[in-house]
Amino acid sequence: MQIYTRTSVIADLKNHLAQMPFPVVVDHFGRGNPAQGATHPDFAALLELVKSGHVYVKISGAYRVSEQAPDFAEVAPLGQALVAANPDRIVWGTDWPHPNSDYGRGKPLSEISPPFPIDDGLLLNQLPKWVPDAALRKKILVDNPARLYGFEPVAG
Repeated sequence: MQIYTRTSVIADLKNHLAQMPFPVVVDHFGRGNPAQGATHPDFAALLELVKSGHVYVKISGAYRVSEQAPDFAEVAPLGQALVAANPDRIVWGTDWPHPNSDYGRGKPLSEISPPFPIDDGLLLNQLPKWVPDAALRKKILVDNPARLYGFEPVAG
């Protein structure tokens, strides 16, 4: 199960999420607020779930929690805290094609919303800043998704 919600909701559901008999993936840094930081009680609840191994978190879509393009530097402490909590429960993703659901509010369903203009290469370039250790990056990019989604990584 994958959820995309705020850390306040995650904190409220923490006990329920910890009891799920299947993998739970929290999208986009749990929508943690960089201005509140990694020590905010709501983000701390997410960190507890990650540390205990009850949830995975995608460190993806940094632009969804930060407007500091192109490097989204204010997101680094959130990503670093999540990795430090349990690197075995972190995965990375592009969030391609970068849908903009806010665009469609109040508009006809037939109107197609343009995606956010995001450079995935620039986003991927942030990963070594958030996770300097190459072995941990391999875990996040290869090993953890292979385990979570049940596929075998290509040898090479």
